[in-house]
Amino acid sequence: MNASELKGQTIAFAGSGGLDSCTITRWLANQGVRVVSMTIDLGQPDDPDLEKVRQRMLGAGAAEALVIDGRDRLAREGLRVIQSQARYEGGYWNTTGIARYVTTALILEEMRRRGIRIISHGATGRGNDQVRFQLATHMLEPGFECYAPWRDEQFLRAFGGRKEMIDFCQANGVPIRHTHQKPYSTDANFLGLTHEAGQLESLEVGAWEIEPEFGARPDRAPDKVEEFEVRFEKGVPTRINGQAVTRVEAFQRANQIGGRNGVGICLHVVENRFVGIKSRGVYEAPGMELLGKCYEYLLQLLLDRRARKVFQRLSETLAEQIYQGFWFDPASEAIRDAVARFTALATGTIRVGCYKGNVVFLKAVDCPHSIYSESAASMEKVGEFNHADSEGFLHVLGVSARILAKSGQIVKE
Repeated sequence: MNASELKGQTIAFAGSGGLDSCTITRWLANQGVRVVSMTIDLGQPDDPDLEKVRQRMLGAGAAEALVIDGRDRLAREGLRVIQSQARYEGGYWNTTGIARYVTTALILEEMRRRGIRIISHGATGRGNDQVRFQLATHMLEPGFECYAPWRDEQFLRAFGGRKEMIDFCQANGVPIRHTHQKPYSTDANFLGLTHEAGQLESLEVGAWEIEPEFGARPDRAPDKVEEFEVRFEKGVPTRINGQAVTRVEAFQRANQIGGRNGVGICLHVVENRFVGIKSRGVYEAPGMELLGKCYEYLLQLLLDRRARKVFQRLSETLAEQIYQGFWFDPASEAIRDAVARFTALATGTIRVGCYKGNVVFLKAVDCPHSIYSESAASMEKVGEFNHADSEGFLHVLGVSARILAKSGQIVKE
């Protein structure tokens, strides 16, 4: 699908108010396309005044510009990521990926109400977001079409990169915040910020070269420990430092406390994109990192070794599913259902200390499903576990160890 085919039609555009959104909207309007911009309120820390974003999209040529509240849904899905510990390739909390599913689902709901059947977005042809938008659309509304300007040869001939887009917007009087002096891109929601592209594509540019928006660089954080305590009820944070919180407030408080102490700030990851190329991102996710670490400390008390193995496999698979665009498919649904079995046990209070980017365990109390026993683990007294009972256990294990040695399977150096 190209812009010529869209002339005279109405499309729903996922407008963030950023450089790509403004450029695409103005360009499509110039081609005779009626653009209805839909901005989802995800608590964007880099653009908190969404009325200004709405006006910016109108100034860029949108026929209509809507702002739709998605904060509670994002908090719900963000908690599912924490509950499954679904970090892609061990480091990235999937904050942008999970937000794309929330954005797509909410836009599709509005499109149904308005009778619009074409959704559009500003994701590039090299990235993962194009996959997330399109697969989510096809799974939730298989009869809808998806138009991606960055895969349209007409658009690609006009814009080779960010420099050309900035020049185009300036020439067309489009209100943008970007300049040639800040050439890297930032994508944000209250779960996390992604910094990429531009100067960050060079591995000679360190993670501390970005300007953190969620807090302080670890080396600039306070020289004292700040304590953070969270109460989980069946996997949901209900109280932080003794105060009752909603899901959204839990992330907001964790972002504030974690951010000012450098937790989850300037996370550098070189990851494998689904399209087959490597990409480099510098991430900020203080709330996810802080709540996620506390949740991991709680899981350590709940999961035996068999449950841990199962959970780890579920976690890794779901992280890939989120990253690669399959949040709504049956496999992801089955994994979420399986994780829910463990989440139902995740009740307890965890206290940690935040210090210059680190989250240090301090205390765990009132965890009714914990299988940790001080008496059984004690090295000071017999308690529930009698050391002498291990004699028979080791004798049984020793049978196979001796057979391996006698069969010549053990190689001695």
